[in-house]
Amino acid sequence: MKIHHVGIAVKSLGAAVPLFERLLGRAPDPENVIKEQKVRVATFNLGQARIELLEPTAADSPLALFLGKRGEGVHHVALAVPDLPRVLAELEQAGVRLIDREPGTGAGKERMAFLHPASTAGVLIELVEEK
Repeated sequence: MKIHHVGIAVKSLGAAVPLFERLLGRAPDPENVIKEQKVRVATFNLGQARIELLEPTAADSPLALFLGKRGEGVHHVALAVPDLPRVLAELEQAGVRLIDREPGTGAGKERMAFLHPASTAGVLIELVEEK
């Protein structure tokens, strides 16, 4: 297992992207929208991992609720796994609370699913199936 990416919640990609461009010395990949998650994403690839800046596209999105409660900052840590359905089944059998029992599609078009922070020491964990 390895870190796939870190998701950072931002109120505005327009404000956050230039800051991260200066910090990282590069431009992000083209932005994309994940309709099922109601977010717009700017991705900075950093070798084997990446940083994803996440902006809500709707006031009722989970990300907008997160921003309202906690403000901008680290939203989740994503881990790469080889067989997402198998890992989800094993974790659920071990008592880990799942947010997603069935994989969805993430920013990089990979299959992904979230684990509930109540089962992961307060950290929202995303599992991403590595291609």
